[in-house]
Amino acid sequence: MGTEHRSWGSDCADMHSYFSRCNSIRVDSGYWMLYEKPNYMGYQYFLHRGEYPDYHRWMGYNDCIRSCRMIPQYRGSYRMKIYERPDFGGQMMEFTDDCPNVYDRFRYNDIFSCNVMEGYWIFYEHANYRGRQYFLRPGEYRRFSDWGGFSSTIGSFRRMREGFM
Repeated sequence: MGTEHRSWGSDCADMHSYFSRCNSIRVDSGYWMLYEKPNYMGYQYFLHRGEYPDYHRWMGYNDCIRSCRMIPQYRGSYRMKIYERPDFGGQMMEFTDDCPNVYDRFRYNDIFSCNVMEGYWIFYEHANYRGRQYFLRPGEYRRFSDWGGFSSTIGSFRRMREGFM
């Protein structure tokens, strides 16, 4: 039985025509976000250099990968504001560093909107960088669905910087 494989060096909005399932991944360089659905939608998975022999290793919910995005290198400063309500309402807190437990620092279990002023960030559904992942680049996110979230629950987040894994 033959082994089907494909290489990418840049973003791909629809991988479905290349294969129907993704059984393993090897990242040779850089940082990547993989998406369960075409056009960078659905579950998101952050991968860095290394081998991922099955979808459990990239914290996947299934073997469906339909799009991918290369994350550009960034060496500047990091700054983000999070809010307890949609459209930048309610309590606000500004961050310039990683946060392993949002509730311990923000006193809320939910982030309904945020403004990423500098840097690339990853939100995680649970504390200590676990659960569903969401990639945020600089911009305004007026509600959790703007970053691809299924709910407003964010337990932790961190900056995407060289050597952070």
